[in-house]
Amino acid sequence: MANQKLIDDINEKVKALFAQSPAADLEKNLRAMLTSLFSRLDLVTREEFDVQREVLARTRQKLTDLEAKLSELEARMKDEG
Repeated sequence: MANQKLIDDINEKVKALFAQSPAADLEKNLRAMLTSLFSRLDLVTREEFDVQREVLARTRQKLTDLEAKLSELEARMKDEG
């Protein structure tokens, strides 16, 4: 527990030092530049990707089911006709 407090104290001091240094401005500028760059790209979030993957899986399953039904109907028509 004491070790965790020491680590937290060190972390806070490093953050305070970093916030006062020119590196903070550099980080802000870099973040702004990267945000601008990424906004121009056609990127999707992981959540959006996962949703679309689930939709595709359901669509594939439905297609497989419909193909099976079609084959069954074609077989019936062949037997009757």
